[in-house]
Amino acid sequence: MDFILDAPINGLSFGNVSYNILRQFWRKGVGVHLCPTMGSFEADVYDKADKEFMNWVLESANNANSNMKKDMPSLKIWHLIGSHQRCAPKQALYSFYELNEPTATEINLAKLQDKVFFSSNYAADKFKKLGVDAEVVPVGFDEDFHKTNKQYLNPDVVHFGLMGKFEKRKHTEKIIKLWLSKYGNNNKYQLSVCVTNPFFKPEEMNGVLQNCFEGKNYSNINIIPFLKTNSEVNELLNAIDIDLTGLSGAEGWNIPSFNATCLGKWSIVLNETSHRDWATKHNSILVDSSGQEPCYDGKFFVEGQAFNQGSIFTWDSDVVSQAMETAVSKKGQLNTVGEELKNKFSYSHSADLLLKGIESIVK
Repeated sequence: MDFILDAPINGLSFGNVSYNILRQFWRKGVGVHLCPTMGSFEADVYDKADKEFMNWVLESANNANSNMKKDMPSLKIWHLIGSHQRCAPKQALYSFYELNEPTATEINLAKLQDKVFFSSNYAADKFKKLGVDAEVVPVGFDEDFHKTNKQYLNPDVVHFGLMGKFEKRKHTEKIIKLWLSKYGNNNKYQLSVCVTNPFFKPEEMNGVLQNCFEGKNYSNINIIPFLKTNSEVNELLNAIDIDLTGLSGAEGWNIPSFNATCLGKWSIVLNETSHRDWATKHNSILVDSSGQEPCYDGKFFVEGQAFNQGSIFTWDSDVVSQAMETAVSKKGQLNTVGEELKNKFSYSHSADLLLKGIESIVK
């Protein structure tokens, strides 16, 4: 089966998912005509990619306009916003959704698709209740990530890590401030923070981080700039003992926390939204939510808009503080149950589900 793939190839979450699914299509011998979404093609991120595979990707993209046909179906990997734009009459959409109140516009765009997939049961259920025939395609483990077996810090130091976008939705500021109040300037503990936001200018990003420090200096927090390659991300995930990214209040999957858990690290995870698809009391340190709060931050989530409306889940600082202590007590213990997630969630399976969905819209 030949089809058009409208997807971004870059270092963000959508790009990583697109890259991994595209690799599975290549292995399965599927005829793909790649149209990078909005021209987003940043192959340098995937510095360990198989050369034969990347040559295939480039050929697919370069020849797509010449080889596409009107009767071919299309798979779009993108946000709901912008999903109305399509390369072919028949389109399946694979998207992420984090919040709890799909708007009329979001519902309409989901129904506009010939097939729609979400990355989590939480998202799919929200849309199903509002009349959308939604299915679930879970994210897989990125096989470019692997153990390095290096010693990064003094073995007596407990190393925490926090990755991803800096957002209210992810509780980034709350996490950093809590950690500093508990472990700040205690050099038995280290926190590596690799958070950024492409919508912030460098000076804005610096100001946001400085606000977390509240004018104080700390000897045991490491601010890491945006990592440009997956190899660099892999090094960071291997360096840490405990992941804090899972404390996000709303996620479509939470790739950094998931990958860290698959590598045998201990992740402190809020037991809500998409986390429930992969995080359990056996493979993670689960934290129950303390309630919900509006998602609005006036910048990325604006009340009254046609997209991204609703609430995020919250957590109690005392409960998370105790979870950090539990995680510290596991220092030196490999999370073998977490490593088993690599077998349960594969991109090969994700690709099979998508291919089945694409076939269904052309019958």
